[in-house]
Amino acid sequence: MRSSDAAPEPGRPVRTAVVGHVEWVRFARVDRVPPPGGIAHATDGWEGAGGGGGVAAAQLAALAGGALLFTAFGDDDVGGRAGDDLRRRGVDVHAATRAGPTRTALTMIDATGERTIVTLGDRLEPSADDPLPWDVLAGVDGVYVTAGDDGALRRARAARVVVVTSRISDRLASSGIAADVVVGSAHDPAERYDPEALPVPPGLVVRTEGAAGGSWHAADGRRGRYEATPAPGPVVDTYGAGDSFQAGLTFGLAAGLEVEGALALAARCGAHAVTGRGPTGGLLRLGP
Repeated sequence: MRSSDAAPEPGRPVRTAVVGHVEWVRFARVDRVPPPGGIAHATDGWEGAGGGGGVAAAQLAALAGGALLFTAFGDDDVGGRAGDDLRRRGVDVHAATRAGPTRTALTMIDATGERTIVTLGDRLEPSADDPLPWDVLAGVDGVYVTAGDDGALRRARAARVVVVTSRISDRLASSGIAADVVVGSAHDPAERYDPEALPVPPGLVVRTEGAAGGSWHAADGRRGRYEATPAPGPVVDTYGAGDSFQAGLTFGLAAGLEVEGALALAARCGAHAVTGRGPTGGLLRLGP
C-alpha cells in the first residue's frame, strides 16, 4: 500500500475498482457431471455476467455502493448484455471493444453445488492503450486485477491498494509493479504462488484453502491463518466464491482494516457467494 496515502477518512465512501475480464456465463443444474461420452439432463438453467472481473466488480459495488470496472468486450450483443447486467448491480463499466465475440462459458452445477466450467472463446482483457478513463484510478482506494496488459497493471498501480490474482503472476512480473497483495489457491495448480516468479515481492501473500480457511504471510515477516466462514444458508452454487473473497479482501484493505479484519470480511463474502445462484446471486452487503 502506498505509504504516502492514508485510509479513507471516516464517513467517506471507499472507492474501488476492478481491472479484469468478463464472461457471459450460462448455468445448467445437473445431478452429476457426466463421464466421458455421457449425457446429463439439466433440471434448471440461468445466465449472467461473470468471469473474475465481473464477479469481483459486482461484489465491490455491493460493499462500497459502487465500483469501477475496466474491461473489454467483443463487438457483439453478448458484450452489451454483460455490460447492462453489471450496471444494474451498481458497476460503472468502462469497456474497450474488440473485433470478434465476447467470451462465454457453460457452467454445470451438480447436486452439491460444485461447479464445472467450460469456456468458449478468448479471454478479452483491457489494455493501457484503450481509450478508457485510466486517470481516475489515481483516486481509487483499492483495485483488484484479474486481467490486463503490462500497461494496464501499471495504470492500476496508481490506486492506494492493489490486489492481484496469482493466476496472472507472469503478467505481474513483466509489468514490473509491486502489488500490495497477491492472492492464490494453496491447492489449485493454476493459482499457486511462486515467490521466485516475481522480481518485486508483494507486501502480502494470501493462500486460500476452501473450507479449511487459508494462510497469509507479509513481507515484514508476520504470518497467520484465517478461518472460513460457514455459509449463511444452503449452498446453491460455488461459482464466483473465490473472486467474491478477493473482492472482500480488496475492500477491507482499502477501507483501512488490518489484515485479519480484511480476511474475515473476505471470508464472509466467499460464504455468501455460495448461497445465491449465478455469478452475482449471493453478494454480501454491509449495513442494516
